[in-house]
This record gives sequence, C-alpha cells and structure tokens, in this order.
Amino acid sequence: MKLVFATNNLNKLSEIQSLVPEEIEILSLKDIDCNEELPETKFTLEGNALDKATYVFENYGYNCFADDTGLEIDALNGEPGVYSARYAGENSVAEDNMTLVLQKLEGITQRTCIFRTVIALVIDGNITLFEGSCSGVIKETRSGVKGFGYDPIFMPIGFKKTFAEMSQNEKGSISHRGKAVKKLVEFLDSI
Repeated sequence: MKLVFATNNLNKLSEIQSLVPEEIEILSLKDIDCNEELPETKFTLEGNALDKATYVFENYGYNCFADDTGLEIDALNGEPGVYSARYAGENSVAEDNMTLVLQKLEGITQRTCIFRTVIALVIDGNITLFEGSCSGVIKETRSGVKGFGYDPIFMPIGFKKTFAEMSQNEKGSISHRGKAVKKLVEFLDSI
C-alpha cells in the first residue's frame, strides 16, 4: 500500500516512516511533486489535519494522511495548542517557540501539559480521524539533542528524561504521534 504523508517536515516524515510497517510505503510531498505550502488555517488540530489530507487527495489524486500536533500547557490555558508550530510568530523556529514557552512559564511551578496529535486519513474520498496524546511536564531548561520541536523541554509523565533524550523507538512507543500512528496502522490492517 502507498500513502502520501502530507508534510514538509522531514523530522515528522522520518518519525512516521519508523513507526509504520514496511508493507506501507510512505511517500513524501516531494515524491509527488507537491511543492506548495499546505493550508493550516483552521482553529483545531482536526481541521488542519483534514485540510492538508483532503488538499492532497483532491489536487494530486493520492490516498493521503496528514497530522497536526499541539502542545497544550495547563498554566497557559492550553497554549500554544493549534499554534504550536508558529507560537513565537509566523516565521518562528523550534528554538523561538521553546524560548517563548519557557519565558511565559518563568516562576510557575505547575507545568503540566498534554501533547496531542490528530491524523486525518483520506482513502478513496473516505475520511477517518485518529488521535493520540501524551501527558507530561515542561522542564525549566532544555535537555537532549534528539527529536524536534518541543522535545527538549517536554518530559512525559513517568519518565526522567525528555523526548529529546530518548531514542526514536522509545519516543515512538509512548508519544502522542506514536499512539495516533498505531491507531492508523491498525485501521489500515483492517481494510
């Protein structure tokens, strides 16, 4: 089975490819000559994931899935949430976003949060959604060099290290994205 993963994020692409079985071939947007920036204009993770997946299906004709992920921090009333990728501004990078989170949490001891991923799958025009989540806390400083995004400051509950200190396999077995992908793979195995 071939599926397009509608992302330009090479870190996400690599992570997803490591989580799905070999019989599912994951194509990138580059593989299908899709070079435009996909729409992310909705106010929910579900809406953004669905927009990206349906865009590829409708404009390129490939069965496709897309995800959107948000870090929801309790002390910040759920921020950055759906704006996680561009929290510090439209052209921000992960370092900028982490810096802003750490600044906003300065002096706050209640640092609980949840990472959520929603995957929208479009196969032959039929839509299915999958969600995964991982509870954690925001550390006061960055730790680790693996992963991407907020991984250096996110420590999952029950662990003494951040996602950025974990191997890709260890992170994938407990992460929000890993849980959503597991549901996706189970669904694909059933059809």
